[in-house]
Amino acid sequence: MDYSKELDPIVNEKMKKNLVYVSIFSIIMLFAGFTSAYIVMMGDSFWLKYPLPSGFWLSTTSILLSSLTFILAIIAAKRDKQSMLKFWMGSTVVLGGLFIYFQFKGYNQLINGGIHPINNHIIVTDGRYGDYYELKYKGDFIEVDGNEFKISGKEMSEKDFAAFQNYMKQFSSTKKREALTVSNNDKNFEIYFNNQPLIVKNKHLYLNDSTQLEYVDEMRLTFLAMNVEDKRGDFFVRGEFGKDFHVYYKGKELEYKNRRLHYKGKELPNYLQIKATETADSATSFLYLISIIHLLHILFALIYLLKVTIYSFSGRFNSNNNLSLRLGAIFWHFLGVLWIYLLLFLVFIH
Repeated sequence: MDYSKELDPIVNEKMKKNLVYVSIFSIIMLFAGFTSAYIVMMGDSFWLKYPLPSGFWLSTTSILLSSLTFILAIIAAKRDKQSMLKFWMGSTVVLGGLFIYFQFKGYNQLINGGIHPINNHIIVTDGRYGDYYELKYKGDFIEVDGNEFKISGKEMSEKDFAAFQNYMKQFSSTKKREALTVSNNDKNFEIYFNNQPLIVKNKHLYLNDSTQLEYVDEMRLTFLAMNVEDKRGDFFVRGEFGKDFHVYYKGKELEYKNRRLHYKGKELPNYLQIKATETADSATSFLYLISIIHLLHILFALIYLLKVTIYSFSGRFNSNNNLSLRLGAIFWHFLGVLWIYLLLFLVFIH
């Protein structure tokens, strides 16, 4: 008796499953490398931590529900319930699409919070308020405390800060061969450069009656203007230090007082203060890298899922033919479990 024809489907299923398992193993190794590198780098440098955006949690709900609907679709296929198979596979694709939508929503929330995918520094360096420039508003100096702009120890009102932004907007771009032009000479504001008030003469900024502001100093004013326009004080990330975000050094949480970093009430030495200003925000770079690479895997899997769903609507799957469904489900469930792992990693480590 020839058993080859009976064995062919079994061998075929094992071969295809092994291909899926090899793909899963390679992805596991990839993300194991990313998370290991994250932990190693975090342990020997300044590190920024902040809560994950709500969009990530909504995407988590979507992918968990999509795994459930995928399971129900396979059950329907095994019972030859074609209408239920179509419904559950259609739901799985929609939920997979929602995962991608909420991920991008999460990225948008991060960017709105000043957490950009580009490798910014943790602490603002270029155009940091007070390094070269300070401003008086209605006779009182504007002060910076973390990310708050204050006057006489009180945070500026929305109206006053909007006026401040509007005034600084005129300096937000500069050209090497053209001096900055003062188009909005609001008398409520007075600019100080290295503790000396600047003079507005012929719509340009002067150090004194005869010395115009140099290009390099105009650039510093431009960087300051961009920071003010983006509501950026001492940190790139928005919000209140110690509440909306935290800074760690070698795993130890730091404090921020008088625009200096402290640990347990003691100010860090100067070399560490300098190191902090030079440290790139690697935490955010890893966050985007890890989540976007996972998102790409989801996108490719969703394309396959869409193909399988089309086959479902054409009646191709039944109790005797559902291998493609099951293989797709294995990989989809794995991506869901992987996302849960990454989410928990980012919550408890990031």
